[in-house]
Amino acid sequence: MSLSQAPTNDLDHAQLAAILRWYADMGVDIAVEETPRNRFLETPRAPAPASPEPAQRAAPALPRTPEVFSASPGRAIDAAAALSVEAAIQSARESAARATTLEELRAELMGFEGCILKRTASNFVFAEGDPKARIMFVGDAPGDEDDRQGQAFIGKPGRLMDKMLKSIGLERQKVWLSNLLPWRIPGKRAATPQEIAVCLPFLMRQIELIQPAILVCLGNEAALTLMDIKGGVIRGRGVWRELRPEGVPPIRAIATLAPSYMLRAVASKRDAWRDMLEIRKAFASLG
Repeated sequence: MSLSQAPTNDLDHAQLAAILRWYADMGVDIAVEETPRNRFLETPRAPAPASPEPAQRAAPALPRTPEVFSASPGRAIDAAAALSVEAAIQSARESAARATTLEELRAELMGFEGCILKRTASNFVFAEGDPKARIMFVGDAPGDEDDRQGQAFIGKPGRLMDKMLKSIGLERQKVWLSNLLPWRIPGKRAATPQEIAVCLPFLMRQIELIQPAILVCLGNEAALTLMDIKGGVIRGRGVWRELRPEGVPPIRAIATLAPSYMLRAVASKRDAWRDMLEIRKAFASLG
């Protein structure tokens, strides 16, 4: 049944809102008609000016407002897009460096326009917890409920996270909870390297301001980005490594499974429990 034939008149406001929310979660952000239309033919494009001789060709100018281009299947990122990504990364570095407190960093990140994920997310999701925490947990990206509420680690994954913390004598008010990306990824796809690269300076600045003694990566992208675990978190979890970020004392780091993954693969909770015991032991040794 097409959308135009769907009996939407029989649905109440809550049901219609649920349908729209489902489409948004799946990455659908535009409406289409029954008959395909080639909009490129409707508005003729002006002919491109003749290219100058190679010796006279000027270098492409960087855009005033950097924009990150995510490569879709079959579409390579061209030179202009690569320049735009580099400009966005540089803008992120400058923005993050200006922040001298976590509140300033939150404001800088909220106003940052260099990541395309900001356009599809419902809410900006910053970190939360104790700014003086000695242990920091970093997930991959906000989940659906996080995006709707604008809060990190809530919904079913968040409730499981609370239980994980409680099992080793911690609670979210005593740790620092963050994500690699502050905006939800549409369509439940993986983050692109470009999206991670432009947001990473803000996370590294968080680490500089918090200066945790222990860092726990939750999920594949966080483990790959921060700990260089290329074989995936399932194979690389449970092993301690030492991170040496610039300007920060050495940090003990370990990777474990994301709560959202454990909800899908219940048997994996056994491995995560072993990791949590290691984390409890390391945290207790801090004194």
